[in-house]
Amino acid sequence: MAKGNINVSVENIFPLIKKFLYSDHEIFLRELISNGTDATTKLKHLISIGEAKTELGDAKIEISINKDAKTLTIKDQGLGMTMDEVEKYINQIAFSGAEEFLDKYKDDKNETGVIGHFGLGFYSAFMVADKVEIKTKSFKDAPAAHWTCDGSPEYTLVENDKTDRGTEIVLHIAEDSTEFLEEGKIRGLLTKYNRFNQVPIKFGTKKINDPAHEPATTKDKDGKETTEPHRQIEVDDIINNTNPAWTKAPADLEKEDYDNFYRELYPMQFEESLFHIHLNVDYPFNLTGILFFPKLSQNMDMQKDKIQLYQNQVFVTDNVEGIVPDFLQMLKGVIDSPDIPLNVSRSYLQADGAVKKISGYITKKVADKLSSLFKKDRADFEQKWNDIKVIIEYGMLSEDKFFDKAKKFALYPTVADTFFTFDELIEKTKDNQTDKDGNHVILYASNKEAQHSYIQEATAKGYEVLVLDSPIISHLMQKLEGGDAKVKFTRVDADFIDNLIKKDENVISKLSDEEKEKLKPVIEGAVNNKSYTVQLEAMDSASSPFIITVPEFMRRMKEMQASGGGGMMGMGNMPDMYNLVVNTNSPLVSEILTADEDKQKGLISQAFDLAKLSQNLLHGEELTNFIKRSYELIK
Repeated sequence: MAKGNINVSVENIFPLIKKFLYSDHEIFLRELISNGTDATTKLKHLISIGEAKTELGDAKIEISINKDAKTLTIKDQGLGMTMDEVEKYINQIAFSGAEEFLDKYKDDKNETGVIGHFGLGFYSAFMVADKVEIKTKSFKDAPAAHWTCDGSPEYTLVENDKTDRGTEIVLHIAEDSTEFLEEGKIRGLLTKYNRFNQVPIKFGTKKINDPAHEPATTKDKDGKETTEPHRQIEVDDIINNTNPAWTKAPADLEKEDYDNFYRELYPMQFEESLFHIHLNVDYPFNLTGILFFPKLSQNMDMQKDKIQLYQNQVFVTDNVEGIVPDFLQMLKGVIDSPDIPLNVSRSYLQADGAVKKISGYITKKVADKLSSLFKKDRADFEQKWNDIKVIIEYGMLSEDKFFDKAKKFALYPTVADTFFTFDELIEKTKDNQTDKDGNHVILYASNKEAQHSYIQEATAKGYEVLVLDSPIISHLMQKLEGGDAKVKFTRVDADFIDNLIKKDENVISKLSDEEKEKLKPVIEGAVNNKSYTVQLEAMDSASSPFIITVPEFMRRMKEMQASGGGGMMGMGNMPDMYNLVVNTNSPLVSEILTADEDKQKGLISQAFDLAKLSQNLLHGEELTNFIKRSYELIK
């Protein structure tokens, strides 16, 4: 029997391991299964090149619980270790790796985002166990070994009578970790971390119908048929899919395979995905995966953390910040790469060159896929636009390279349910919607119902009116305008239509300058609201007498402030500001001018409230008074 001390410079490192990794203590199982997986895949490779004279057989990893003995056992049928290898890999290399890891992070209060602990390996077992045993037999012709450590720097190493190849790790679970003796807890961890493990994982047994037994059917004297019950047999309960869709070549998969994999990933998701993107690259880094575009609402606060990151089919995290571009984190799916460093902090990860290349590759792949879908079936792409536009618009804002590609397939729907790309839109509207100063005005509405009257005024003149209603559209319009100083996006209710796109012709006012000077203070006095600026304009006589507009600049700044950004965060809450545009060619306005004081107030109040009603600005007591006044007028 050999006894010894593990060479450590940190006094009693095991409590430090437990304390430092306490919030992540469940990853011990992932670590130990990863070790077993490595041992099995390495043996498979050695057999394939003729360096291991043995048969792999039905190699699997077995997890078992003994509640009476308070043990959790992880057993593989891989390489195994000799006595010398246990001394080298467990007592020296593995432990020095654990010590180095802790030494780097234990005092760093800012590094809370360590996303993986693969460097810690075997010694993570001491997060939940106060004693650990290793029983192992190498594929080589050598005696089996039995290593024991009770969480102190002392260990024992003796020969063992184990005859089957592989390694068995027995964890004597500590009193504060007895949850890991519960079957439900372990099954949950296996499902979370190892449901796509490369090597089959057995966790207990289950009963299934015996495929070799065909239940007999008999008839009684009345001719009634009775079928005997299925005979059941007990089989290993293999909890993982060793060959998930992302590990296969895209050419070997049909749409049904992708749909089934989506349901496997998200069993509680009842809607199908819109389409998928299969990632498969081996240079200049290794990356596989499948990303799905789900149906998205207009809400920008939708849940992220739906993309799962794997390293060689072992789950690491569903927080892919720094690996997947921010705008694509609303997608779902899987990314698997052995090139992503997993035992480092997030700040290091985000600065890592390989990770940046991966992020750029994913962005390019998504853009190429969207472009392909647009070119292949534009009608289908248009039909899906409302479900995917938030991601695309967000991407155009946050990634310049994506913006350049997306300009060719991003769509701009109109109130008439037609769709334009940006270039098509510019070409379609440049003649009719260019004003006398050479400004090319793109009209849009954010709500077809609320802005219906304004839309009608614009379409009556043959103008195209877009429907732009996503929460970040103000930011995107700013960026689109930046590409051409003459292109201006203006909401259709930002002013009366002749002011939005000013042509050379001037509409003559029926009121003289003296009459307008007399009328303006009368209306301002009756309105008596500092939020409204009264503006007298000569408009078509058939247009409304009073129109409320919101200056494009002020409204856009408020929207950008509300969604965060645009440099508006330090300005506080911007006040609501409106223009009350008075049509000097309206017969009602002429009547207001000549009426007595009481009638003037009544007509102005009614016309003003009607204008507010059209903009959904009439509420509470004001609405009640308006309704009462309206009934009085029709008596």
